[in-house]
Amino acid sequence: MPPPPNQVLPPPQGSVSQSIVTTLSSALQHFINSDNPPHGQKIHTHILKSGFRPNVNISIKLLILHLKCGSLAYARKVFDELPAQTLSSYNYLIGGYLKRGKVEESFSLVRRLVLSGEKPDRYTFSMILRASTCAGIVALPCSLGRVIHGQMIRKDVEPDDVLYTALVDSYVKNGKVQYARTMFDMTLEKNVICSTSMISGYMNRGSVEDAEDIFRKTVKKDVVLFNAMIEGYSKSVEYARGSLEVYIDMQRLNFLPNLSTFASVIGACSVLALFEVGQQVHSHLMKTGLFLDIKMGSALIDMYSKCGRVEDAQRVFDHMPEKNVFSWTSMIDGYGKNGYPDKALELFHIMQRKHQIEPNFVTFLSALSACGHAGLVDKGMEIFESMDRDYSLKPRMEHYACMVDLLGRAGSLRQAWEFAMEMPEKPNSDVWAALLSSSTVHGDVEMANIAAKELFKLNPEGRPGAYVAFSNTLATAGKWESVIALREKMKLSGISKDTACSWIDTDSG
Repeated sequence: MPPPPNQVLPPPQGSVSQSIVTTLSSALQHFINSDNPPHGQKIHTHILKSGFRPNVNISIKLLILHLKCGSLAYARKVFDELPAQTLSSYNYLIGGYLKRGKVEESFSLVRRLVLSGEKPDRYTFSMILRASTCAGIVALPCSLGRVIHGQMIRKDVEPDDVLYTALVDSYVKNGKVQYARTMFDMTLEKNVICSTSMISGYMNRGSVEDAEDIFRKTVKKDVVLFNAMIEGYSKSVEYARGSLEVYIDMQRLNFLPNLSTFASVIGACSVLALFEVGQQVHSHLMKTGLFLDIKMGSALIDMYSKCGRVEDAQRVFDHMPEKNVFSWTSMIDGYGKNGYPDKALELFHIMQRKHQIEPNFVTFLSALSACGHAGLVDKGMEIFESMDRDYSLKPRMEHYACMVDLLGRAGSLRQAWEFAMEMPEKPNSDVWAALLSSSTVHGDVEMANIAAKELFKLNPEGRPGAYVAFSNTLATAGKWESVIALREKMKLSGISKDTACSWIDTDSG
């Protein structure tokens, strides 16, 4: 327990007077409300030393005090020593566990509450719903929100707006957006938290018009709500320009962008390769104190690289006061994809040897891609093998696909095929697409045929470009009967080559 205080209350003699109980209660409440609650823990030390048995009111205040101090073990001890656990004591401790991320412990306490015969109230259910949406709790079923909702109905707990908000958020995060919408429509007041959850849910499943409808109907907006729209739009080329429009609108309405805002808007500029707009956002960012953030630096490097402005990306990288693995990876990837594979591999080496930063899965993917563009087969193989050997990172399917592409680009098609056959897992469509692409480039009809058959078995309709590439390879080899048969198959399956387009910004006006 905490150390004894310099000055303590006189130990109570015989029966405890009401005045001492009142004094203890007031003192505990003072520290609960203060900016320095740990000082109040000394009162508990005195109580223990004096042999005084606190009543339920004092015990619950001690419980709250320890929770305010983050002392979960002391709080649990007070709870367990209560002569009878009350609903409020359960609620306080459940909330304390959740605040500290101890979700399993909170659910264990909920089970104990139900078994004790206590009836959970709105506050209990709102906390359980919040716990059901916590990331990383694998053991919880995705239908838990519905189960909790059913319990609320059975227990005759009338939801209020707080509980409706928790239900909406739970349903959204568990992928039940229609259930969430039903709850949302039942809320008396369309609060901004509810609206933000609904917008995120709709955007995640591509229901952009529904998200826009919620956004329009929300009268009281905040930055988080705007961010939900900006982020949702930024995820696809089709809607990315919407991010920029909402970004402009929020500033017209005097809402200040934050880190999440800038990250999403810069992401939209990356998707659209809008260099000049990205520069303007960068300038706006520089006027805030946020430009020093590592996340912003990495996002800007990625944006400039995707716009083909690798020198601007390097300038951002060089001026970052602090870098992490994501910053290095963004720059390595930028060099590799803009025709500077040697610089990418040099940076990959410097990052590890000079700065002792361990590469992650994406870093290795960028380095392997750079080797592919440079035709460095031996270097690529060495990097691939170092993943597991030096960093205990088991290569993923995308790394195998990158190696097949690397070998195939170099003309080692047989070796690429053998590499795919020796994979610990069955090759996916990306692996076969890489081999087909290389076979097409090198005019190897036999290998193209092998890769195409495997690819079309796995993904018969999802890769129209692969059909076209294979058809062109057959045509170049003069195998016209096979070309006609393949194109007939494409027609029957409704597969056609998509119209090509470029999103590189060329309008300087």
